[in-house]
Amino acid sequence: MWLELLKEFFHDLRAHRTRAILTLVAITWGTISVVLLLSFGEGLGNQLLNGLMNAGNRIMIVYGGETGLLYEGLPKGREIGLKEEDVDVLRRAIPAIEMISPQYRRGVTLTYQPEADHPLADKKNSANTECEGVNPGFEEMRRMYPTDGGRFLNEYDVSQERRVIFLGPEIAKDIFGAVNPVGKQLLVDNIPFIVVGIMQSKIQTSMNNGPDSRRAIIPYSTFRTMYGNQYVNSIVIRPNNPNAQEIVKSEIYRVLGRKYHFDPKDERALGIGDFIEAEKISRKVALGVTIFLGAVGFLTLLIAGVGVANVMYVVVKERTKEIGIKRAIGAKKIHILFQFIFEALLISFIGGAVGILFSWGVISIVRLLPANSGPMQFFGHPVISPGIMFTTAGILAFIGIAA
Repeated sequence: MWLELLKEFFHDLRAHRTRAILTLVAITWGTISVVLLLSFGEGLGNQLLNGLMNAGNRIMIVYGGETGLLYEGLPKGREIGLKEEDVDVLRRAIPAIEMISPQYRRGVTLTYQPEADHPLADKKNSANTECEGVNPGFEEMRRMYPTDGGRFLNEYDVSQERRVIFLGPEIAKDIFGAVNPVGKQLLVDNIPFIVVGIMQSKIQTSMNNGPDSRRAIIPYSTFRTMYGNQYVNSIVIRPNNPNAQEIVKSEIYRVLGRKYHFDPKDERALGIGDFIEAEKISRKVALGVTIFLGAVGFLTLLIAGVGVANVMYVVVKERTKEIGIKRAIGAKKIHILFQFIFEALLISFIGGAVGILFSWGVISIVRLLPANSGPMQFFGHPVISPGIMFTTAGILAFIGIAA
């Protein structure tokens, strides 16, 4: 049966070659539209999400605020300043916290004096940048991963208040140029530090006082000793389960409210930057973009389906006598209908296969472009996922049957 169907299909192709080729081209072009739009849409969504998580990997940043409600006889308008000790208080009181770090921050001047045997030994390189004092968990929470040959801060650096520094790639290049900074001495506000690592380049679509590529990171204990800060600028928290964010938020207000005597329902007492909620919104935006681009591609492919329908209409008109003879000798209606459905589906899937292969080639070439520079920095790499393949196959099947 299948062999006979294939013979009749290829006989029709030879008899109406031009019409069949034009139909296949239309299906192929429509498939390319669907696959490329969905692939680039998914790549864009992934890059937007990646850029957000590179700034805050499922974290919440807690700031001190100003009370907005009367509480226990205390007036509203009191300033709430967070302290380093609050990190331990929150860690002990809230089991749902996976990582937590104090965050000191201030502008500093970095200065590098080349070694005596360096050609530019008499020239100092200086730059002003944002410096943060944090603990080792900051590496994962802010995705500040070091390049080969370097490292991030460790617990020993914190406990010993070591003068070590981790730099963003841009600020390191400004100061050291082509020199490998790891192991070099650097002055931070005229105090010597040793560079222990350089951050890997990353896309960042959300920022806090500038990009991480221009950050300087030192142990929070060293920062406190150097500058004598009484209050931290913020506390960075990562829940062990992103779905528990609201529980963790309410617990933060409860625990700190009890310590600083403010109403746990007073949202003005603390400010919380919620990257987990921003991630959820980003995923919804990415899904919306994908649906829109997929709809545009589907409509393009649907137009190609009209061509398939026209071809099948002509084929049926030309084979009316053949159909009549088959009916006369006992062929069932379903068998004749199946023959034309088979031919429509085969045309759709041949065109679809060619379109998918062509799209795969285009995407493979585009993926060779660097993702962290030029237009690809924000556009991302297109992705042909199983979901896109199944979606395209479903659309092609729908069009073939409808035709």
